[in-house]
Amino acid sequence: METFIICTGGIAFFLIVFGFLAFLRFLSYKETLALAEKGLVKPQHSNGNGNGKGALIWGLLITAVGLALTIGLWPLGFIGNTGFPLGFGPWMIVGLLPMFFGLGLILIYVLTHDRGKKNGDSSGSGPSDE
Repeated sequence: METFIICTGGIAFFLIVFGFLAFLRFLSYKETLALAEKGLVKPQHSNGNGNGKGALIWGLLITAVGLALTIGLWPLGFIGNTGFPLGFGPWMIVGLLPMFFGLGLILIYVLTHDRGKKNGDSSGSGPSDE
């Protein structure tokens, strides 16, 4: 019975989260339709000048959360006799997945940001050779 309650609670949590996201998407759709009926266009939201710093910001945040989860879950391996080396066990994936996903976002920012500067797409904040 206890397992049933835990599973039901987990499923209910995900249903509430995804239901809320679907409801937000539906509201956005209705808003777009109402604007189209009046002959208006929904304005495009821009987060600055499009320099790609969103990947860096999200990468840093997700990496920090993953690192915190990894450090917080590490002591579980030392409780009792788990038999896993250095306290690492399957529970560590909860922290390692977001940490490496965030590191991937940071790597994407670094690789694409350097390419823009090499092609001369910088903002021109320095002396030029002309």
